[in-house]
Amino acid sequence: MSYFFIPIIVFGLIILISSFFIVKQQTAAIIERFGRFQSIRQSGLQLKIPLVDRIAGRLSLKIQQLDVIVETKTKDDVFVRLKVSVQYKVIRNKVEDAFYKLDYPHDQITSYVFDVVRAEVPKMILDDVFLKKDDIAIAVKSELNDAMQDYGYDIIKTLVTDIDPDAQVKAAMNRINAADREKTAAQYEGDAARILIVEKAKAEAESKRLQGQGIADQRREIARGLEESVEVLNKVGINSQEASALIVVTQHYDTLQAIGQETNSNLILLPNSPQAGSQMLNDMVASFTASNQIGEAMKNAKKDKNKDE
Repeated sequence: MSYFFIPIIVFGLIILISSFFIVKQQTAAIIERFGRFQSIRQSGLQLKIPLVDRIAGRLSLKIQQLDVIVETKTKDDVFVRLKVSVQYKVIRNKVEDAFYKLDYPHDQITSYVFDVVRAEVPKMILDDVFLKKDDIAIAVKSELNDAMQDYGYDIIKTLVTDIDPDAQVKAAMNRINAADREKTAAQYEGDAARILIVEKAKAEAESKRLQGQGIADQRREIARGLEESVEVLNKVGINSQEASALIVVTQHYDTLQAIGQETNSNLILLPNSPQAGSQMLNDMVASFTASNQIGEAMKNAKKDKNKDE
């Protein structure tokens, strides 16, 4: 007789155990009674009536992401592929709507993304698509929020995560970018070359100025030395002309000695006799005297002209 109750006891235990179920965290379970919606159970250990209630389905309350690839054409007739990432979740107090109103929420969201992107992108040229991708994302989010709220879905954020034009267009854009960078590099190189030339010219000008100053100082010291030499010779009874001739002869032999010390010198001194040096000195003195006379005559003529006026 006791064996008769064993199946009944086992069946009762199975029915009792099946009345308990567990709902995971961030999940909602939909309970139906005889095919009709009964309740929504949240996370934890839950109880239902065996053979009467059943779990119709479970919905995740976590934030989910759907990536949608849309191909469309821009205002400047360039085909481009955009990847739009939609982050959404089921509204906790609208789980019933999310479960019963939409069979395939992914398809519904995808349709709205296609509709908005293909309405917004054709208004822009390709460059603006890159610059205003956030505007496209905002337009998609606004449209989806208005549509999906009634179905129990909240759109958290939409992102345009990738913009992929046609391969030939990308190659052309890369060539344009490379040409622009080469142009900029050429401009910088030209500016650098110009600065180098200017600085080099400034350095040469400064060098020549210093060289001229050095030559002037050298000649000034030579003249001072000659003046002192003439004064010393005058003190011993040698007049200025004789002293000058003596100095010229001395410098002539000093020059010959300096040239002779250079074994590989290609310098030729013409004329190379002391008499020629003396003649050169006389010619220079006569030239300076004639120049002074001409200058005095021009000054006197100018004064006479001013008096007549």
